[in-house]
Amino acid sequence: MDMESKNPKKMISRTKAVTACILCLLLGGVAAFGGVWAALGSDGITLLQANRLITEKFVGDYDETAHREATLEAMVDSLGDRWSYYLTPQEYQQVQDTRSNSYVGIGITVSRDEPDGLLILSVTQGGPAQEVGLTAGEIIRAVDGTPVTEETREDCVSAIKGAEGTSVRLEVEGTDGLCRTVEVERRTVRGITATWKMVAGNVGLITIQNFYSGTADLVRQGVEELTAQGAKALVLDVRNNPGGYVTELTEILDLLLPEGDIFISRSYDGKEKVYTSDAACVDLPLAVLVNGDSYSAAEFLAAQLRESAGAVVAGTRTCGKGYSQMLYRLYDGSAIGLSTARYYTGSGESLIGVGLEPDPAVELTEEAKARLLVGELPYEEDLQLQAAIKALDLRE
Repeated sequence: MDMESKNPKKMISRTKAVTACILCLLLGGVAAFGGVWAALGSDGITLLQANRLITEKFVGDYDETAHREATLEAMVDSLGDRWSYYLTPQEYQQVQDTRSNSYVGIGITVSRDEPDGLLILSVTQGGPAQEVGLTAGEIIRAVDGTPVTEETREDCVSAIKGAEGTSVRLEVEGTDGLCRTVEVERRTVRGITATWKMVAGNVGLITIQNFYSGTADLVRQGVEELTAQGAKALVLDVRNNPGGYVTELTEILDLLLPEGDIFISRSYDGKEKVYTSDAACVDLPLAVLVNGDSYSAAEFLAAQLRESAGAVVAGTRTCGKGYSQMLYRLYDGSAIGLSTARYYTGSGESLIGVGLEPDPAVELTEEAKARLLVGELPYEEDLQLQAAIKALDLRE
């Protein structure tokens, strides 16, 4: 679960204070040094000392930016928390674009796991990539004439992005093995994070991609349209969902659940915040599809729906996160995401380290997982979905 820093002025004032302390230290005043020690402590002073020695005494050449980024990344990694992370300035901007669900690009999501290419995982509906015929499962082999290799991969990913109104030339290998060249215009792309349809006659299926900006509004629209079409039950698919904002999650839970506590957050300073749902709710049988890549808000949605509404949870065990992060922007434009709170279900249960065990527990074949990832697994062949529908039928 991600929560943005809400007090940038406080962060700026702290930055100014630290900068002033550093200047005082460099000036060498005894009284000033006492102030620096009080502000930074022995660990902070040691880090400053080490950095000064490197910049002034090291005889070799080195990349100062790479050195700083490696140091910051090592500081976060040393916490031993898999959920805390460091972002370079470029990565921070990419994350901000992703979380807004609106960005300038061509409207594709790619995997970097292909040896000599970028596998297209998904294509945004109505985006520039879809307009020129790109589809999930195809592989980008070159970007503006530069072949995609292990050495050039990140540069190629960056080259796909650019200013609105400009174009990028891609060499693409189709699912039939044939290659072609396409030119795609970069435009503002608004991600569609939730889609819905009727399956098995009278079951409404809502697939949620993430819980970032605008997702709750889309889920609400999906629920309204499916119920108007006569849905007798709702299945929410949060498999391969990385999570997102607490606000989007709690809005969705409030929509679906009756009155009661639905989310508890306990922060590093001991403060507790309890989120509640009102009495209005969706009066339909519910089910949730999860897997090992259902993170954060995704697995929590399933846990709370099961706890508060007896929802069926089908699939495989979730990751077991249970921490929320605040993203703090640093002076150079980079950022640190720190786990600053633990969260619990309305009854006080934590998923940390244990995740959520589905019932029914159903595994997909590797082929089915790959097809699910690119959105090409028909619902009739989706064993996890079929198990959830069967469980819903047993409860009627």
